[in-house]
Amino acid sequence: MTDFQANTTQPIFKVGDRIVVKSGPPEQHCRTPSYLRGISGSVVEIMGQYQNPSQLAFHQTYVSKIWLYRVHFEQVDIWPTYSGPNGDTVEADIYEHWLIPA
Repeated sequence: MTDFQANTTQPIFKVGDRIVVKSGPPEQHCRTPSYLRGISGSVVEIMGQYQNPSQLAFHQTYVSKIWLYRVHFEQVDIWPTYSGPNGDTVEADIYEHWLIPA
């Protein structure tokens, strides 16, 4: 998955935005949990820009910076048969190139 926007001066998403984690094959060094792919959630924090971990893993000469977000998910959206308490949630830090607007 290499179709991301790098070095944007402003994040694409803001706190409160509804997003969907892209489905698809992982990158060679993927930091996005597979169980969240295709799941919708909401941005709860913009963590800042960080060096692209996929590029860092392979010691590339130029490493772009990409935005990282903390995203909130409802457990029942991830696991429809979840039988735990209502309101249980998951939060994950996900890089911008894995997110699309909901």
